[in-house]
Parts: sequence; C-alpha cells; structure tokens
Amino acid sequence: MNRQQGIDLLSDAKGSWDVIVIGGGATGLGAAVDAAARGYRTLLLEQHDFSKGTSSRSTKLVHGGVRYLQQGNISLVLEALRERGLLVQNAPHLVRHQAFIVPNYDWWEGPFYGIGLKLYDMLAGKLGLGPSKWLSTEETLGLLPTIEPEGLRGGIIYYDGQFDDSRLAINLAQTLADVGGVPLNYFQVKQLIKTGDMITGVVVDDLENGHEYQISGRVVINATGVFVDDILQMDEPHFDRIIAPSQGVHLVLDKAFLPGETAIMVPHTDDGRVLFAVPWRDRVVVGTTDTPIQSPSLEPRALPEEVEFILSHAARYLTKDPQPQDVLSVFAGLRPLVRSGEGKNTATLSRDHSIFISKSGLVTITGGKWTTYRKMGQDVIDQAAQVAGLQERPCRTETMRVHGWLKDYHAGDPLHYYGADALGIHRLLRENLKLAEPLHPKLPYIAAEVVWAVREEMARTVEDVLARRTRALLLDARAAIEMGRIVAAIMADEMGKDNLWQREQVQLFTALAREYILVP
Repeated sequence: MNRQQGIDLLSDAKGSWDVIVIGGGATGLGAAVDAAARGYRTLLLEQHDFSKGTSSRSTKLVHGGVRYLQQGNISLVLEALRERGLLVQNAPHLVRHQAFIVPNYDWWEGPFYGIGLKLYDMLAGKLGLGPSKWLSTEETLGLLPTIEPEGLRGGIIYYDGQFDDSRLAINLAQTLADVGGVPLNYFQVKQLIKTGDMITGVVVDDLENGHEYQISGRVVINATGVFVDDILQMDEPHFDRIIAPSQGVHLVLDKAFLPGETAIMVPHTDDGRVLFAVPWRDRVVVGTTDTPIQSPSLEPRALPEEVEFILSHAARYLTKDPQPQDVLSVFAGLRPLVRSGEGKNTATLSRDHSIFISKSGLVTITGGKWTTYRKMGQDVIDQAAQVAGLQERPCRTETMRVHGWLKDYHAGDPLHYYGADALGIHRLLRENLKLAEPLHPKLPYIAAEVVWAVREEMARTVEDVLARRTRALLLDARAAIEMGRIVAAIMADEMGKDNLWQREQVQLFTALAREYILVP
C-alpha cells in the first residue's frame, strides 16, 4: 500500500469511479473493501489518517454487547455475535478470545447475570468463544487476585473477543488495495459535485501538497462517523443534524492493577453503562464513559468528571485504588449515535447502524460499532449499488481473509500483530541489524516498524506511527513523547524530509501527546 501509487491511479483514472467512499474509519473501510471485492472501481478518501477518530479509540473489544442484551435488543446482539465469530476467522492475527468475569457482591447477581450470559452463549451458537459458568469466591480471586475481596460472593466467567482497532483499520486499508481499490489518507472532501440535482462526484484537496482534484463517481457514500452531518450539509445546507455524539473515555494503567489475562466487566455503573477493566498489550484499559457532546472533534479531550468517574468506579472493584498519577495515558473517542427525540441520555440511544439516501443520491451510513463493520459495509454497498445502477454482484467479505491473515503465530513475538507481514519486517532486520534497536525501554517497538509503517502502511507523520501503526501513545504517553525524535529521524530518512520537517513533527506530536497525560 503506497500513497503515491494511489495518487497516480487517481490522476490517471479514465472516466468515473463506481464507488467513492468518504471516511477512513471502520465503517468507510468496511464499505470500500466490500465494494472493491465485488469488482466495483472503488476510491476511499480520508481527511486525516485511517482510524484517526473513533475507530482507534475503542475499548479494544469485538463483542456481541451484553448491555444490549439487557436492553432487549436481541437482533443487534445476534448480528454482533455472528460478526464477532466471522472476524475471529477472518483476522485471527488481530482478534483473540478474552475471558471476562462479572464479580458478584449481592446474592441476586449470580443467578441474574448467570442466566443472561447463558442466553448470550446460546445466541452465539456455533460461533461462540466458550461457555459461561459460575465461579466460587476462591476461583474468582484466583483469576482476579486484585479484585476487592470484601463481600465478594463469586463471579460468572464468560468469553468475548479482543482486538487492536487501528491495526485492523490499517489491515483493511491494505485489503482494499489488495482487491483493487484505492485508499488515500490526508485527502479532504471540500465539495460535492452535482449534475442537475444529482451528486456525480467530489472535489478534494491533497492536504500534503495542496493539490485539488475533481473526481467523478457513480455513487458517493458518506461514512464519516461523527462528521456525517458535515457532509450531509454540503449536500443540503439546511439539513437537520442526525448525530448525537457521545464521548467515551478510557484510562490506561500499569499491568500491576490487574495481573493475569482475565478482564473485569461491571454490568451497571452510575450512568447506566458497562465498565470494563481489560488486559491489553501488557497494560490495563479501564472505561468507558457516556457523555453527550455538543460538537465533534478529531481530538476529543477527557473531561475531569469523566476521569473521576472511571477512577472512582475502578476503586470500588480493585484492591489498589488507581490515582491520577498512575494513569499512563487517557484517550477519548466519540460515538456517532443517531438522534432519537430530544433525550439527553446517550447511553439509551441505539447502537444499530442506519442508512439514509438523500434526494441527490448521497448514501449516508452511521451508527453501529467496530464489531459489525463488515455487515455495515455489506448493507450500504447493497444500497449504493442500486442508487448507482451498478451491476448486481454478491458480497464476498463473509469469508474473505483480512490482509496479514495468520492463524498460527507465537503470541510472545511482539511482531505477531502484523500477522503474515511480520515476515517482511524480519526481512528488513536481516538487511539492516540496526533496525532491531528498541525505540524505548518501556515499550516493545523497534526501528524496523517505523520503516515498515512508511513503506507499506502509508504512515505520513510521527503521530501516524506512534498513535496508530504502533500503539505507543495509548500505552504510555510519556514514553511516546520520548520516542518522537528518533521516529521523526527514521521517517525523514525514508521520506526524504529535512531537519525542519523533523522539528515540526516532533513539536506537533509532543503537543498532542501531552493531552494524553493526566499529571505532568
């Protein structure tokens, strides 16, 4: 996957594209991969970097949604459980089984949640990841040695999936390129082209060099997450906003707060959400909140009350109460929830996806979640093909392997997240032993990963590498800042950039990363 090659294809393209997808998050990538896999000429345009927004800031779970089961949304749970099972098969290098325990402190919690999780198992059917079961107090403490023991009556263990969200996004962009589509990052759509009353293309700026392109397409799909209203209003300036953005915040703690490989799930918090404490990449991710936000941002910030909410709830269930100075990184993401009346409690809004077709033929998809990205892509391409009058072709993504597919790997290998591409990184190491040098003693990343990110994964900035190609920013923001200078130097050597570019990149990334630190 090479950005310049994509631009060359864009410049040399004869006639119009079949499908133009705006948005390089989970939804847009899912749609573009589906379209290209069907044989439609497909172009994906992302204004920043792939998964820059919501899609790199999730709880890192591929799950059916226990809380949706509580809400009675059986259809969403069924769909999500099926998609969870397909994703385990299609991207085994990134998705793994994760055990969760619901701790019981009241007499009724065991039977109540136990029955619900048995239903969860039943709905998963053959794609289930393992049966739930009741645990004694001793068994619960054995798996969760730092759980609060006072009043503990045991727990229920069940299984869901865990993944690396931005790594999956990058692999989907590569999959798109593999099947003949063109993914481009740092391409911002600034206008919709209309012929008569119908949309026939887009005007975009290459944000790296300022070059403008007018691109024709038979159908344009608006898959921009929390920014779908901006595109809708390009089409119809007085269009009522349909998104009620909700902010979710996560805190990253040292592994000592939750040793072992088992996660904690608290099914009901003070704001009605589920709280997770999940082992991830030798850290613990704790979250999330559900806070209504007035307007979306590419870099949402955690509010003080959200941080306090998570710390206070975590303290109820952990023997060691986490303090602000213990937080290695804090990150926030926005959910693109579809408005429902004037209610202000976004925790009650549906996580189903919705598809809208404007009078101009603009196809908009929003809502949903990472777990169902593939089905969202299938549904929106079914609709878009009809709008464009494209030849009807079946969806191919149910059993299509994601780029990097590798089933048998050594979990102890820090490069296993690359799947089959790890062979390419090892080849770089054989060619240049210096690329094996660690980027920081507190994190598992090496110089070869920076080179690979530039050459093969379309990384353009230090932030791209440290936030999304690797997960350094989320795992330890202070360490990530310390890595900035060496990463900029490696990238500059690969990209032919000068010292001024390096200094600017380090300054930009440092300013960004400081916002991920609670206590300077």
